[in-house]
Amino acid sequence: MVPAVLRRGCKNYPTQEKISKKMEEMYGTTYDCGIEKTGDNHVIKFYTESIGDEFLPQKEELLKKQIELLLDIVFNPVLENGKFVEEYVTSEKENIRQKIEAKIDNKEQYAVDKCIELMYGNAPYSLYKYGYIEDLASITNEIVFNRYKEIIQEAKIDIYVSGNVEENVFDYIKGKLEQLGLSGRTPKYIQNNETTEKKARVEEKYEETKLDVAQGKLVLGLDILKNEPNSRFAVNMYNVILGESATSKLFQNVREKASLAYTARSTYTRQKNNIFIKCGIEIPNKQKALDIIKEQLEDMKNGNFSEEDIQNAKSYMLNGIKSVEEEQDTEITYYMGQEFSGLNTSLDEYQKQIEQITKDQIVDIAKNTQINTILFLRN
Repeated sequence: MVPAVLRRGCKNYPTQEKISKKMEEMYGTTYDCGIEKTGDNHVIKFYTESIGDEFLPQKEELLKKQIELLLDIVFNPVLENGKFVEEYVTSEKENIRQKIEAKIDNKEQYAVDKCIELMYGNAPYSLYKYGYIEDLASITNEIVFNRYKEIIQEAKIDIYVSGNVEENVFDYIKGKLEQLGLSGRTPKYIQNNETTEKKARVEEKYEETKLDVAQGKLVLGLDILKNEPNSRFAVNMYNVILGESATSKLFQNVREKASLAYTARSTYTRQKNNIFIKCGIEIPNKQKALDIIKEQLEDMKNGNFSEEDIQNAKSYMLNGIKSVEEEQDTEITYYMGQEFSGLNTSLDEYQKQIEQITKDQIVDIAKNTQINTILFLRN
C-alpha cells in the first residue's frame, strides 16, 4: 500500500496530473514504483528515466531534477489531517485487490508461488509480495501511514544512478540525504546468501492444486544443502546444465526427446538456496514427466554429463555476465542483488569464478540437492 499511495502525489505535486505535467516539462521523463521480494526482504523500488543532459539543447542538470522529484515523492508526501489522502488509500486498496486477484492469470507463476508457500510454511519467504485479499479490509489509512513512518526510520535505502554521470551528483545526493535527516541511520534488513540459508534434510512432499486449466503445471522445489562461501557459482553451473539453457538435460529429455512438456526448465533462486523446476504438460503425462525429471537429477548426481555440457554451460553463463552491462536496468538489478547478499561480487570476479568450476564441484552440488516439494496444478 505504501508505494502505491506515495506515487499518487507529493506536497509539491499533489496529484498524478501535476506529476505528469512535471514529467513533460522534463523532456518526457518517466517514473514509476514497484514491489519485489528479494530473499527475506520486501523491497520497494522508485525509479525514473530520462534523456541525458548531453542530448539537450542546453545543460539543464536533468538528473538532479530527477533525484529531487524522486526524493520529493518518497519523503515529502501529500497529507490530509496528518495522514495520507483518504481517497488515495481507498482507491489503491482496490487496485491492490485487483493485482492479487490477477495473480491467477499467470498459471506458471501461480504454481511456483504455491510451491514456495508449501515449502516455507509460516516463514517470511512464503508470503506473496502483494499480500492477501483477506487482510485488506482491516488496513486503515492510519495503519498505512504508521507503516510508512516506520519504513522511513528503519528501512535500508539504496540509491542507484546509471548513465553518463558527473561525480558531483553523488555529493549532491549525500547533501540531500543529510537534509532529510537520513545520515547515521542503522537500517533493518536481512542478508541472504548461500552461507545463511541452511537447509535440513526433509521428506519429499507432494500436493495437487485444482483450477480450471487446460494445461498442467508441474513445479519441483529443490533445496541446496551446500553452505560453503562461493558455492553459488557451482550451483549456478549445475542449474544451467540441469534446466536453464536450451542444451540442458530437462529441455533435451523432457521436452525434445519425450515430447512430454511444452516448457521444461529450471531457475536458481540464490538468495534462498533453492532451484525450481517448472514444466507445462498435458495433465495425463504428469507421472511420465516426473519420472524423467527425477532421472535427470540422478544423472547429475552420477556425473552423467559431458565436458561439452560443462563448456556449453560456461559459455551460456559468461555471455549472460557480459550482457549485464548492456542494459541499465539489468546492471542495477545485479548490484542490488549483490548488496542484499552482502557479497558485492564484481562482474570480473564472477566471470573468473565461473571459468574455474570443475565437474567434481558440480557433482558435489548434485549430491547435496534434495526435492523438498512437488506441486502439480491441474484441472
